[in-house]
Amino acid sequence: MPTDALQALKRGEEQLWLNPYLRSDALSLLDFTSDDITDAQMRLSRLAPLIAALFPETQESDGIIESPITEIPDIAKAFSIQGCLLLKRDSDLPIAGSVKARGGIYEVLKHTEDIARAQGFEELLHGEVTEASIAHLRQQLASYTVQVGSTGNLGLSIGIMSAALGYNAVVHMSADARGWKKTLLREKGVRVKEYDGDYSLAVKRGRELSAADPMSYFVDDESSKELFLGYSVAARRLKAQLDCMGIAVDDDHPLNVYLPCGVGGAPGGICFGLKTEFGSAVRCYFAEPVEAPCMLAALLMGGPVPVTELGLSGRTIADGLAVGCASELVYLQMRHLLDGEYTVDDKRLIPWQRLLWETERIFVEPSACAAFGGMGHIPDIVDGSHVTHIAWATGGMLVPESERQASY
Repeated sequence: MPTDALQALKRGEEQLWLNPYLRSDALSLLDFTSDDITDAQMRLSRLAPLIAALFPETQESDGIIESPITEIPDIAKAFSIQGCLLLKRDSDLPIAGSVKARGGIYEVLKHTEDIARAQGFEELLHGEVTEASIAHLRQQLASYTVQVGSTGNLGLSIGIMSAALGYNAVVHMSADARGWKKTLLREKGVRVKEYDGDYSLAVKRGRELSAADPMSYFVDDESSKELFLGYSVAARRLKAQLDCMGIAVDDDHPLNVYLPCGVGGAPGGICFGLKTEFGSAVRCYFAEPVEAPCMLAALLMGGPVPVTELGLSGRTIADGLAVGCASELVYLQMRHLLDGEYTVDDKRLIPWQRLLWETERIFVEPSACAAFGGMGHIPDIVDGSHVTHIAWATGGMLVPESERQASY
């Protein structure tokens, strides 16, 4: 066990941890393969017409939920980065306005296909999409419930998509979830159940209530393979975007990717996809708050452990990262695949958020700004004019103006 790193974690100190367990054959040890990514990609493609009909904001992209990627040279200059620095703007993903729009919406669609196949109404999903077919689909799904436990953004993704399809949607939210997210969900017809405890309690209670209802399906952020695979599709789409920009990724032109991490599903799925797509040419680093570094704790301890047992509070202004215990599923995939982790003090997040807005006019949530924590460690990772760096912005588009002003 890396004792120095564990002690720094317990003291709530910022640190960079380079994974000593990294293996060149890590992909062969995983529970997932490239074929799984292909299957997820094809599902999203064949259900794209339905998405476009349900959400007009996706019609320009023909129902494909994707975000832009933007060079942010002023931020690169502020951090003295020599290579190209890009922002992958999942903060602007349609429908849910966060990275959770990838995995969350994908899992709801996968579940819907499973029901339609079992009940014999697949033509409502794969045939011509009309107002009548959507109304019929909602009738078919009205007796089913979809539930999820969330700090906020996954709840938005699952709740909005489930309600749009006609499910009874229930989101169990922890105390640190933002009030505006609860309000938005209720406006979309989602039932929100609030808890005084943390994220793990909301997930536990939601899981129990869903298990008691045979017509209910629980999206389990702590152990969902479907969420993981939904996120992984991002890598192939990113490759196409980099190709269009003329940016090469190979051993002579490495790619560093900085991913904010909560329970682990989103960054884990994206890391898996990136490693499948780019191999050793990509290096992935997770970012976590110093008071809630649940995935780093798991990697140091040899398995998930609540950060409160290590003397940390689990509290952070980065609400999407306020997770006390990592996903065991993701930990098992990442232990030999992830290049490293770094932790970030909350006091840095708002200044970085303000810097991004003032220089690039791009708004992201504080949790997304954790990605910039890796910039200070670049001398210890790798930099140079031949290196491309990507900070993965995880949420922000749906934040109300009043909340944005409060952040500043």
